[in-house]
Amino acid sequence: MWKVLGIAAFAGVAAGGVLVARDERRRASYTPDEVRDRLQARLAEAQARASGTPTGTPTGTPTSGVERS
Repeated sequence: MWKVLGIAAFAGVAAGGVLVARDERRRASYTPDEVRDRLQARLAEAQARASGTPTGTPTGTPTSGVERS
């Protein structure tokens, strides 16, 4: 009896995980234009980081008051 309940519980958890994963994939699906925009934004951020320009903060604005070397 307990084995049957355990197997049923395991199957229920696995089925729930499948439903959550499918919903997450549907939510995370992007159009080709969205993918291109995201990749271009990541490239611009990486290039700015490589050139030493901080991203996300305006020029001349202190970030934490401590400079990193």
